[in-house]
Amino acid sequence: MALAAAGSCVLVIRPHPPADADIGALPAARPAASAPAPVPSAPPPTRIRIMRIALSDPLVGLDVQQDGHLAAPEDPAQVGWWSGGPRPGDPGAAIIVGHVDSTTGPAAFYGVSSLRPGDEISIDRADRSRVTFTVKALRQYDKDALPDSEVYALAGPPSLRLITCGGAYDAARGGYRDNVVVYATLTSPHTPTATTRSGH
Repeated sequence: MALAAAGSCVLVIRPHPPADADIGALPAARPAASAPAPVPSAPPPTRIRIMRIALSDPLVGLDVQQDGHLAAPEDPAQVGWWSGGPRPGDPGAAIIVGHVDSTTGPAAFYGVSSLRPGDEISIDRADRSRVTFTVKALRQYDKDALPDSEVYALAGPPSLRLITCGGAYDAARGGYRDNVVVYATLTSPHTPTATTRSGH
């Protein structure tokens, strides 16, 4: 089953939406979502940290819906990860999804489109280890044209994708027209580090 874009963001029009994202060089292409399901070996992720945008949020598990779309978090303040896909640190691309805004203001991933190549994303895991990724590129895609082969990689070097909404708001569809995808690769050399017990 091919995965589609992250679930619709039924949200408000932002006063100053970010410009179209086409920044940095994409990592080498890897097998698409039609590859066999990964066998997890890394512990599940528990928290995402991005110093560049002052983000430190716990992660909730997300599943693929019957329509083939990956669900978005129910709460705009939450950040979710695709629990059926690769885990951060395992081969393939771990997928993390968040809303850009809500009817009450900015949501968890409001600042994601401001990330740039070289920025770091850290993921805390259930065994209290932490794995870090380096941003390589940002791309903005029409939600009906998200390239599975570039986004949902189930094999290849460990990598990370952040997905949120972007582009113009389509009132007729009740959501944003596009997805913004941040591509990040495992920071090298990789040395897992312990996290604090508090997780803050």
